Amino acid sequence: MLIIDSPSNNAYFNIATEEYLLNKYPKEELFLLYINAPSIIVGRFQNTLAEINLDYVTENQIKVVRRLTGGGAVYHDLGNLNFSFHTPLGDEDFSDFSKFTQPVVDMLNGLDVPAKLEGRNDLLVDGKKFSGNAKLARNGKMIQHGTILLNSEMQVLSEALRINPLKFKDKAVKSARARVTNLIDYFPGGITIDKFKQLLIDQIIRENAEPSHIHELNPQEVAEIEQLAQEKYSTWDWNFGGSPAYNFKKAIKVPAGFIELHLDVKKGVIQQARIFGDFFASQPIEELEELLAGQLHETEHIRRVLSSVNLTDYFGKVSLDELIDLFQ
Repeated sequence: MLIIDSPSNNAYFNIATEEYLLNKYPKEELFLLYINAPSIIVGRFQNTLAEINLDYVTENQIKVVRRLTGGGAVYHDLGNLNFSFHTPLGDEDFSDFSKFTQPVVDMLNGLDVPAKLEGRNDLLVDGKKFSGNAKLARNGKMIQHGTILLNSEMQVLSEALRINPLKFKDKAVKSARARVTNLIDYFPGGITIDKFKQLLIDQIIRENAEPSHIHELNPQEVAEIEQLAQEKYSTWDWNFGGSPAYNFKKAIKVPAGFIELHLDVKKGVIQQARIFGDFFASQPIEELEELLAGQLHETEHIRRVLSSVNLTDYFGKVSLDELIDLFQ
Protein backbone atom coordinates (compact mmCIF):
# COMPACT_ATOMS: atom_id res chain seq x y z
CA MET A 1 0.00 0.00 0.00
CA LEU A 2 1.19 3.49 -0.89
CA ILE A 3 0.64 6.03 1.88
CA ILE A 4 0.45 9.61 0.59
CA ASP A 5 0.36 12.68 2.79
CA SER A 6 -0.71 15.64 0.66
CA PRO A 7 1.69 18.59 0.76
CA SER A 8 -1.15 21.08 0.22
CA ASN A 9 -3.99 22.63 2.23
CA ASN A 10 -5.73 23.78 -0.94
CA ALA A 11 -9.09 22.02 -1.34
CA TYR A 12 -9.01 22.34 -5.14
CA PHE A 13 -5.67 20.52 -5.17
CA ASN A 14 -6.66 17.83 -2.68
CA ILE A 15 -9.97 16.91 -4.27
CA ALA A 16 -8.21 16.85 -7.65
CA THR A 17 -5.59 14.54 -6.11
CA GLU A 18 -8.23 11.89 -5.48
CA GLU A 19 -9.22 11.76 -9.15
CA TYR A 20 -5.59 11.96 -10.28
CA LEU A 21 -4.53 9.02 -8.13
CA LEU A 22 -7.51 7.00 -9.28
CA ASN A 23 -6.25 7.24 -12.85
CA LYS A 24 -2.49 7.26 -12.17
CA TYR A 25 -2.51 4.10 -10.05
CA PRO A 26 -5.25 1.87 -11.52
CA LYS A 27 -4.22 -1.26 -9.56
CA GLU A 28 -2.30 -0.17 -6.46
CA GLU A 29 -3.85 0.20 -3.02
CA LEU A 30 -3.45 3.73 -1.69
CA PHE A 31 -4.08 5.58 1.53
CA LEU A 32 -4.27 9.36 1.07
CA LEU A 33 -4.37 11.94 3.86
CA TYR A 34 -5.02 15.64 3.45
CA ILE A 35 -6.00 18.71 5.44
CA ASN A 36 -7.88 21.55 3.77
CA ALA A 37 -7.97 25.22 4.63
CA PRO A 38 -11.59 26.39 5.18
CA SER A 39 -13.73 24.91 2.42
CA ILE A 40 -17.05 23.23 1.74
CA ILE A 41 -16.98 19.94 -0.14
CA VAL A 42 -20.32 19.12 -1.78
CA GLY A 43 -21.49 15.73 -3.00
CA ARG A 44 -21.43 14.84 -6.67
CA PHE A 45 -25.22 14.96 -7.06
CA GLN A 46 -26.01 18.01 -4.94
CA ASN A 47 -27.29 21.46 -5.80
CA THR A 48 -24.37 23.51 -4.50
CA LEU A 49 -26.29 26.73 -3.91
CA ALA A 50 -28.88 24.87 -1.85
CA GLU A 51 -26.16 23.49 0.46
CA ILE A 52 -24.19 26.62 1.37
CA ASN A 53 -24.70 30.00 2.98
CA LEU A 54 -23.43 31.86 -0.08
CA ASP A 55 -23.13 35.28 1.57
CA TYR A 56 -21.11 33.89 4.49
CA VAL A 57 -18.97 31.66 2.27
CA THR A 58 -18.15 34.54 -0.07
CA GLU A 59 -17.44 37.02 2.72
CA ASN A 60 -15.10 34.57 4.48
CA GLN A 61 -13.41 33.36 1.28
CA ILE A 62 -14.31 29.73 1.90
CA LYS A 63 -13.62 27.53 -1.11
CA VAL A 64 -16.48 25.44 -2.48
CA VAL A 65 -15.53 22.22 -4.28
CA ARG A 66 -17.61 19.43 -5.76
CA ARG A 67 -16.15 15.94 -5.19
CA LEU A 68 -16.60 12.79 -7.25
CA THR A 69 -18.50 10.81 -4.61
CA GLY A 70 -22.12 11.14 -3.58
CA GLY A 71 -23.44 11.99 -0.14
CA GLY A 72 -23.83 15.32 1.60
CA ALA A 73 -21.93 18.56 1.99
CA VAL A 74 -19.20 18.79 4.65
CA TYR A 75 -17.09 21.60 6.03
CA HIS A 76 -13.29 21.26 6.13
CA ASP A 77 -10.71 23.38 7.91
CA LEU A 78 -7.26 22.99 9.43
CA GLY A 79 -8.73 21.12 12.40
CA ASN A 80 -10.24 18.44 10.19
CA LEU A 81 -8.28 15.43 8.91
CA ASN A 82 -9.44 13.75 5.71
CA PHE A 83 -8.54 10.19 4.74
CA SER A 84 -9.07 8.32 1.48
CA PHE A 85 -8.66 4.62 0.68
CA HIS A 86 -8.16 3.55 -2.94
CA THR A 87 -8.46 -0.18 -3.55
CA PRO A 88 -9.31 -2.62 -6.37
CA LEU A 89 -13.06 -3.12 -6.38
CA GLY A 90 -12.87 -6.92 -6.63
CA ASP A 91 -15.61 -8.68 -4.72
CA GLU A 92 -15.93 -5.95 -2.08
CA ASP A 93 -19.45 -5.13 -0.93
CA PHE A 94 -19.81 -1.55 -2.17
CA SER A 95 -22.44 -0.75 0.46
CA ASP A 96 -20.23 -1.90 3.36
CA PHE A 97 -18.32 1.00 4.93
CA SER A 98 -16.98 -0.92 7.90
CA LYS A 99 -13.74 -2.27 6.41
CA PHE A 100 -12.16 1.13 5.86
CA THR A 101 -13.62 2.88 8.88
CA GLN A 102 -12.45 0.13 11.25
CA PRO A 103 -8.81 1.33 11.41
CA VAL A 104 -10.05 4.73 12.59
CA VAL A 105 -12.28 3.10 15.20
CA ASP A 106 -9.48 0.78 16.33
CA MET A 107 -7.02 3.64 16.71
CA LEU A 108 -9.46 5.74 18.71
CA ASN A 109 -10.60 2.83 20.88
CA GLY A 110 -6.94 2.18 21.67
CA LEU A 111 -6.75 5.76 22.95
CA ASP A 112 -9.86 5.23 25.13
CA VAL A 113 -12.12 7.19 22.77
CA PRO A 114 -15.47 5.31 22.50
CA ALA A 115 -15.82 5.65 18.73
CA LYS A 116 -18.01 3.33 16.67
CA LEU A 117 -19.62 2.99 13.25
CA GLU A 118 -23.36 3.65 13.34
CA GLY A 119 -25.87 3.62 10.53
CA ARG A 120 -24.44 3.16 7.07
CA ASN A 121 -21.46 5.49 6.93
CA ASP A 122 -21.06 7.67 10.05
CA LEU A 123 -18.59 7.40 12.90
CA LEU A 124 -19.97 8.54 16.24
CA VAL A 125 -18.73 9.13 19.74
CA ASP A 126 -21.24 9.40 22.60
CA GLY A 127 -24.04 9.71 20.05
CA LYS A 128 -22.47 12.59 18.12
CA LYS A 129 -21.01 12.39 14.61
CA PHE A 130 -17.34 13.17 14.07
CA SER A 131 -16.84 11.47 10.70
CA GLY A 132 -18.92 11.06 7.54
CA ASN A 133 -17.83 8.72 4.76
CA ALA A 134 -18.59 8.36 1.05
CA LYS A 135 -17.72 5.96 -1.79
CA LEU A 136 -17.06 5.81 -5.51
CA ALA A 137 -16.51 2.89 -7.90
CA ARG A 138 -14.85 3.57 -11.24
CA ASN A 139 -12.73 1.59 -13.71
CA GLY A 140 -12.33 -1.36 -11.36
CA LYS A 141 -11.20 0.80 -8.43
CA MET A 142 -13.06 1.93 -5.33
CA ILE A 143 -12.52 5.07 -3.29
CA GLN A 144 -13.82 5.35 0.24
CA HIS A 145 -13.04 8.60 1.95
CA GLY A 146 -14.07 10.35 5.11
CA THR A 147 -13.56 13.29 7.42
CA ILE A 148 -12.43 13.35 11.03
CA LEU A 149 -13.40 16.38 13.09
CA LEU A 150 -10.58 16.84 15.56
CA ASN A 151 -10.56 20.54 16.38
CA SER A 152 -12.70 22.19 13.75
CA GLU A 153 -14.32 25.63 14.05
CA MET A 154 -17.87 24.54 14.84
CA GLN A 155 -19.35 28.03 14.64
CA VAL A 156 -17.94 28.50 11.15
CA LEU A 157 -19.17 25.03 10.16
CA SER A 158 -22.65 25.95 11.35
CA GLU A 159 -22.74 29.30 9.55
CA ALA A 160 -21.19 28.08 6.30
CA LEU A 161 -23.74 25.27 5.93
CA ARG A 162 -26.73 27.32 7.10
CA ILE A 163 -29.15 27.61 4.17
CA ASN A 164 -32.69 28.82 3.56
CA PRO A 165 -34.71 25.75 2.52
CA LEU A 166 -37.48 27.98 1.12
CA LYS A 167 -35.28 29.30 -1.69
CA PHE A 168 -34.82 26.05 -3.58
CA LYS A 169 -37.06 23.32 -4.91
CA ASP A 170 -35.24 20.44 -6.57
CA LYS A 171 -34.61 16.71 -6.54
CA ALA A 172 -30.94 16.93 -5.62
CA VAL A 173 -29.58 14.88 -2.73
CA LYS A 174 -29.87 16.94 0.46
CA SER A 175 -27.38 16.83 3.30
CA ALA A 176 -28.64 15.31 6.52
CA ARG A 177 -27.67 17.64 9.35
CA ALA A 178 -26.56 15.62 12.34
CA ARG A 179 -25.25 16.54 15.78
CA VAL A 180 -21.50 16.81 15.28
CA THR A 181 -18.59 17.03 17.67
CA ASN A 182 -14.84 17.47 17.79
CA LEU A 183 -12.64 14.70 19.12
CA ILE A 184 -10.27 17.14 20.82
CA ASP A 185 -12.33 17.00 24.02
CA TYR A 186 -11.45 13.31 24.32
CA PHE A 187 -7.74 14.14 24.57
CA PRO A 188 -7.37 15.90 27.96
CA GLY A 189 -3.68 16.54 27.36
CA GLY A 190 -4.40 17.94 23.92
CA ILE A 191 -3.25 16.66 20.52
CA THR A 192 -2.21 18.32 17.29
CA ILE A 193 -3.64 17.45 13.92
CA ASP A 194 -0.18 16.33 12.77
CA LYS A 195 0.22 14.00 15.75
CA PHE A 196 -3.26 12.61 15.15
CA LYS A 197 -2.41 12.06 11.49
CA GLN A 198 0.75 10.15 12.40
CA LEU A 199 -1.17 7.92 14.80
CA LEU A 200 -3.59 7.03 12.03
CA ILE A 201 -0.75 6.29 9.60
CA ASP A 202 0.86 4.02 12.19
CA GLN A 203 -2.47 2.24 12.67
CA ILE A 204 -2.85 1.64 8.93
CA ILE A 205 0.66 0.23 8.68
CA ARG A 206 -0.01 -2.14 11.60
CA GLU A 207 -3.33 -3.41 10.22
CA ASN A 208 -2.32 -3.76 6.59
CA ALA A 209 -1.13 -7.27 5.75
CA GLU A 210 0.83 -6.11 2.72
CA PRO A 211 4.00 -3.98 2.98
CA SER A 212 3.31 -0.25 3.11
CA HIS A 213 5.55 2.66 2.34
CA ILE A 214 5.30 6.43 2.23
CA HIS A 215 5.08 7.92 -1.25
CA GLU A 216 5.85 11.61 -1.68
CA LEU A 217 4.24 13.23 -4.70
CA ASN A 218 7.01 14.12 -7.12
CA PRO A 219 7.18 17.47 -8.95
CA GLN A 220 5.60 16.05 -12.11
CA GLU A 221 2.68 14.57 -10.16
CA VAL A 222 2.17 17.84 -8.30
CA ALA A 223 2.18 19.79 -11.58
CA GLU A 224 -0.34 17.41 -13.15
CA ILE A 225 -2.63 17.61 -10.11
CA GLU A 226 -2.41 21.41 -10.13
CA GLN A 227 -3.38 21.39 -13.80
CA LEU A 228 -6.42 19.19 -13.07
CA ALA A 229 -7.37 21.46 -10.17
CA GLN A 230 -7.13 24.53 -12.38
CA GLU A 231 -9.00 23.06 -15.33
CA LYS A 232 -11.75 21.31 -13.36
CA TYR A 233 -11.95 21.54 -9.59
CA SER A 234 -11.54 25.31 -9.25
CA THR A 235 -14.07 26.15 -11.98
CA TRP A 236 -17.58 27.48 -11.61
CA ASP A 237 -18.78 24.99 -14.23
CA TRP A 238 -17.80 22.01 -12.06
CA ASN A 239 -18.57 23.35 -8.61
CA PHE A 240 -21.80 25.22 -9.34
CA GLY A 241 -22.78 24.61 -12.96
CA GLY A 242 -22.75 20.87 -12.36
CA SER A 243 -25.77 21.18 -10.07
CA PRO A 244 -28.99 19.36 -11.00
CA ALA A 245 -31.91 21.41 -12.31
CA TYR A 246 -33.66 23.46 -9.64
CA ASN A 247 -36.24 26.17 -9.07
CA PHE A 248 -35.15 29.22 -7.09
CA LYS A 249 -37.44 31.73 -5.36
CA LYS A 250 -36.69 34.76 -3.23
CA ALA A 251 -38.43 38.01 -2.29
CA ILE A 252 -37.11 41.30 -0.92
CA LYS A 253 -38.66 44.55 0.34
CA VAL A 254 -36.96 47.74 -0.87
CA PRO A 255 -38.05 51.42 -1.01
CA ALA A 256 -39.49 50.77 -4.48
CA GLY A 257 -41.73 48.04 -3.11
CA PHE A 258 -41.95 44.28 -2.85
CA ILE A 259 -40.00 42.26 -5.48
CA GLU A 260 -40.26 38.49 -5.89
CA LEU A 261 -38.01 36.46 -8.21
CA HIS A 262 -38.62 32.97 -9.61
CA LEU A 263 -35.91 31.18 -11.60
CA ASP A 264 -35.83 27.87 -13.43
CA VAL A 265 -32.16 26.81 -13.55
CA LYS A 266 -30.48 23.93 -15.37
CA LYS A 267 -26.75 23.20 -15.09
CA GLY A 268 -26.31 26.60 -13.46
CA VAL A 269 -27.92 28.49 -16.37
CA ILE A 270 -31.18 30.40 -15.98
CA GLN A 271 -33.75 28.89 -18.32
CA GLN A 272 -36.62 31.18 -17.36
CA ALA A 273 -37.05 34.16 -15.03
CA ARG A 274 -40.29 35.59 -13.69
CA ILE A 275 -40.46 38.76 -11.59
CA PHE A 276 -43.47 39.81 -9.51
CA GLY A 277 -44.18 42.58 -7.02
CA ASP A 278 -45.91 45.86 -6.23
CA PHE A 279 -43.19 48.10 -7.68
CA PHE A 280 -43.85 50.60 -10.51
CA ALA A 281 -42.05 50.01 -13.82
CA SER A 282 -41.86 52.42 -16.74
CA GLN A 283 -40.58 49.64 -19.01
CA PRO A 284 -42.05 46.14 -19.48
CA ILE A 285 -40.59 43.81 -16.85
CA GLU A 286 -40.71 41.08 -19.50
CA GLU A 287 -37.69 42.75 -21.13
CA LEU A 288 -35.60 42.11 -18.04
CA GLU A 289 -36.94 38.56 -17.71
CA GLU A 290 -35.84 37.85 -21.28
CA LEU A 291 -32.42 39.37 -20.60
CA LEU A 292 -31.90 37.04 -17.63
CA ALA A 293 -32.74 33.91 -19.61
CA GLY A 294 -29.52 32.17 -20.67
CA GLN A 295 -27.40 33.85 -17.99
CA LEU A 296 -25.41 32.05 -15.29
CA HIS A 297 -27.01 31.95 -11.85
CA GLU A 298 -23.84 33.35 -10.34
CA THR A 299 -23.63 36.57 -8.35
CA GLU A 300 -20.86 38.41 -10.16
CA HIS A 301 -22.18 37.38 -13.56
CA ILE A 302 -25.65 38.67 -12.68
CA ARG A 303 -24.08 41.88 -11.38
CA ARG A 304 -22.42 42.47 -14.76
CA VAL A 305 -25.68 41.80 -16.61
CA LEU A 306 -27.74 44.12 -14.43
CA SER A 307 -25.08 46.82 -14.57
CA SER A 308 -25.79 47.12 -18.27
CA VAL A 309 -29.41 48.25 -17.80
CA ASN A 310 -31.20 51.15 -16.11
CA LEU A 311 -32.80 49.40 -13.16
CA THR A 312 -34.95 52.42 -12.37
CA ASP A 313 -36.87 51.78 -15.59
CA TYR A 314 -37.98 48.42 -14.26
CA PHE A 315 -38.27 48.86 -10.48
CA GLY A 316 -38.21 52.53 -9.60
CA LYS A 317 -35.88 53.41 -6.74
CA VAL A 318 -33.67 50.36 -6.26
CA SER A 319 -29.90 49.92 -6.07
CA LEU A 320 -27.85 47.29 -7.85
CA ASP A 321 -26.73 45.79 -4.52
CA GLU A 322 -30.33 45.49 -3.34
CA LEU A 323 -31.30 43.68 -6.50
CA ILE A 324 -28.26 41.40 -6.43
CA ASP A 325 -29.44 40.20 -3.02
CA LEU A 326 -32.54 38.90 -4.75
CA PHE A 327 -30.47 36.32 -6.66
CA GLN A 328 -28.59 34.90 -3.65
